[in-house]
Amino acid sequence: MKKSSQILVLNSGSTSLKYKLFDFDLKEIKNGFVEEIGNGKIKNHTQALQRVLEKIGNTENIKYVGHRIVHGGNRFYNPMIISKKELKEIEKINHLAPLHNPANLEGIKASMNLIKKAKNIAVFDTSFYKDLPERAYLYAIPMEFYNKYGIRRYGFHGTSHKYVMLETAKKLGKPVNKLNLITCHLGGGASITAIKNGKAVDTSMGFTPMEGLPMETRCGDIDPGIILEFLRNKDIKLKNNKKNRIDAVDYLLNKQSGLSGLAGQKANNIYEISHRAGLGDKKMMDILKLYAYKIKKYIGAYKAVLGDVDAIVFTGTVGFKNKRIRRLVLSDFKDVKTIKKLIIMTNEELMIAKEIVQLIKIK
Repeated sequence: MKKSSQILVLNSGSTSLKYKLFDFDLKEIKNGFVEEIGNGKIKNHTQALQRVLEKIGNTENIKYVGHRIVHGGNRFYNPMIISKKELKEIEKINHLAPLHNPANLEGIKASMNLIKKAKNIAVFDTSFYKDLPERAYLYAIPMEFYNKYGIRRYGFHGTSHKYVMLETAKKLGKPVNKLNLITCHLGGGASITAIKNGKAVDTSMGFTPMEGLPMETRCGDIDPGIILEFLRNKDIKLKNNKKNRIDAVDYLLNKQSGLSGLAGQKANNIYEISHRAGLGDKKMMDILKLYAYKIKKYIGAYKAVLGDVDAIVFTGTVGFKNKRIRRLVLSDFKDVKTIKKLIIMTNEELMIAKEIVQLIKIK
């Protein structure tokens, strides 16, 4: 591979496109962010990528385009070069991560159209969890649903959790395979992972990214009986225009719940909730305390699972930046008082670039 060869990494969201351009020594050359896709001038991901390529300028040296794919289902784990055939197969599991996978795939389609000479490589967030022990990934339902339909815990944000694990090993000067960590990725989405000897052994997200902590708009852990009540009880009015009640409940739990749902009309996101809490809004502070309580429960559970813990790591835009939430989580938490606490900014794009370089070396 020529020294001039480059890797473009795309992190495609439903209304945004984040990119970083690297050389093959993993030195970052350029980065940027396109927002409001679908609103105004930028109608789709192809137009968004066109804007990215205009900012980059010369694209002749881009040999690989890396893409974050949130859900790989029970077929796709390892990084892989994507053709149109694989693209169609991945599309079949879009329903498992409806807020992410469709947008991730739009980024791949745009890249195939606009950077024709480059190879597209998918890196799956679920890959970090492919070796979870059976006791962690199985649900207590008849085995046929796992064997026949692949219903199990998959875990998400794996690219981020893996990155901060590797960075923590550097900071602590300890081999990855001897490292026990509790990593907390807190952002619009949120997940916590238990890592033992460098391997994920449990994680808060499940079959879909909806399980686990309450998030910005997702409900997190919920009694399945509540979902059945939503479906059965037609007297419960669902506040959206979905004609199909199943889709309406899906929309409610994925996009109208979580911390924003608790806040009602007073705040639209976790940053606004935290800001209002800081100004003395009791309701917003109570929501933050609920959030911190749920995080604390997972950390406590994973400490019990791991035994010895080298560090608790906070990452994600909220975990890295929000001192108030970290303070609420750790205050009066005697069981973790002697454990190191690290705050590390994640870099999913760099992790994806590393995975691509490793894949190319193998091939």
